[in-house]
Amino acid sequence: MTEAENRPNVARMYDYYLGGCHNFAADRAAAEEILKIFPDTGVAAQSNRAFLRRVVRWAAEQGVRQFLDIGAGLPTQGNVHEVVRAVRPDARVVYVDHDEVAVAYARRLLPTDGRTVVLQGDLRRPDELLADPTLRATIDLSEPVAVLLLAVLHFVPDADDPYAAVAKLRDATVPGSVLALSHLTLDGLPTLPTEQGTAIYRRSSSPLVPRTRDEVARFLDGYELVEPGLVRVADWRPDGEPQAAVSHGYGGVGVRR
Repeated sequence: MTEAENRPNVARMYDYYLGGCHNFAADRAAAEEILKIFPDTGVAAQSNRAFLRRVVRWAAEQGVRQFLDIGAGLPTQGNVHEVVRAVRPDARVVYVDHDEVAVAYARRLLPTDGRTVVLQGDLRRPDELLADPTLRATIDLSEPVAVLLLAVLHFVPDADDPYAAVAKLRDATVPGSVLALSHLTLDGLPTLPTEQGTAIYRRSSSPLVPRTRDEVARFLDGYELVEPGLVRVADWRPDGEPQAAVSHGYGGVGVRR
């Protein structure tokens, strides 16, 4: 087994929470440790996926036909291209992840139809990402784009200035573009289990950086918030979808004006 397989990987842990099969023993062991501390983590992961589906559907219904999913992780059920093309069959989707394992799986599992592209790129280096020739050939930045940052910003430490990275993505898009994000929080949780949980993730490929509601709201500077604003993920326009009632974080959608 390689070193990468021996170290818990956050994308594969998330896949395990969702009931997927693209994970290794180290990922399952770390995920089970988290589940002992927070038994509803699997349901919270399902809530985040349900939130993704709702915001993608909403953006497509507003007329957005281009989607940039950064930190996309491993493909699972209800991927962005599947959701959006039920509304807009001509939509273009670019999946981005910095993890080479996630990218390899995505390239193998996702369609190669010219309108669905998988790139290896890093949210922390937005200039490089936005200059990628494949991205530029797929997405027209002179037209509205939905930028999706679902469950990724809480893996970017303050030292890497995630606020500046998100601002660069915002400034590269035109009015009418959308930012959708979800972000882990520890607001309202007792200290001991949260310390235990973050300690487990410090052994993984990407340590956790939970943030408060005010800290998460800063990522949406420059956007007009869509109702109901920045709320717990399960409370953003719930549609009765099963397993969508538990939230471990905040979610929100903004439109660039």
